[in-house]
Amino acid sequence: MNLNKQTDISLRVLMHLALNPDELSTISEVANVHNISRNHLMKVVHNLAGLGYVKSVQGRGGGIRLGCPASTINVGKVVRATETTLNVVDCVAFDCPLTNKCTLKTALNRATKAFMSVLDSYTVADLTKNRRQLLRLIG
Repeated sequence: MNLNKQTDISLRVLMHLALNPDELSTISEVANVHNISRNHLMKVVHNLAGLGYVKSVQGRGGGIRLGCPASTINVGKVVRATETTLNVVDCVAFDCPLTNKCTLKTALNRATKAFMSVLDSYTVADLTKNRRQLLRLIG
């Protein structure tokens, strides 16, 4: 399964903010550290704020921070909220003649459920347990 760019960036932003829970981070800082387009990052942060995962502080000295503790942010829920679909293949779009008798779709659906089950077992706090090493990497 390949996660879309919005999901990838969303998880990186949440991890970044979890590494600095007592500080505000700026869009520019996160964009520079993770080599992300500032404009694209603003859209992602806006979406994360709408989902309640990020809070924005306006004005001089403002920035972004987690909207709730990292230990309560479930990775599987973030992926479900940011992915447009979890389908690995779209049999209908390809008008596949095997659709009615094919077990490939069943196998892929089971694989996706297993993939999501693993992600459901992690929180953003779990992803940042090696805080010291991660902070050294991002400066």
